[in-house]
Amino acid sequence: MYPNDGFRELGRQECLRLLAKVPIGRIVFTRRALPAVLPVNFSLDGDGAVLLRTSAASELVRAIDGAVVAFEADEVDAARHSGWSVVVTGSATVVTDPAEHERLARTGPVSWVPAPQEVFVRIESELVTGRELVGGRTLYGVDLTA
Repeated sequence: MYPNDGFRELGRQECLRLLAKVPIGRIVFTRRALPAVLPVNFSLDGDGAVLLRTSAASELVRAIDGAVVAFEADEVDAARHSGWSVVVTGSATVVTDPAEHERLARTGPVSWVPAPQEVFVRIESELVTGRELVGGRTLYGVDLTA
């Protein structure tokens, strides 16, 4: 990004604050050596990790357990040409500790598609980046407020 290209880089804490405001994001992972993207509901843990709750038998769990993934969420106002996007990159692991699973059953995300056997997936927030579209003029001379 250029200093005046109409975007503002967001710091880690601001990114996590924005993520906590939205219920849906997208997980980016590898399926058969190709990129795959799925929408998921989520929540954040106290340490900034992204938490998913899904079926223990899901293809998603098999694809991401132990893998490095990306997670993206955003909020966009198309009429005002404004919004933000945050990406969390890190290792995804299925929570296997019984005490941690019990804690997350009380405080973690609630699956929008409940299954008989659910697991929690934790995505460590090893790299957190984000940007916000801001009003004004860009480096390219385009008026974003018009």
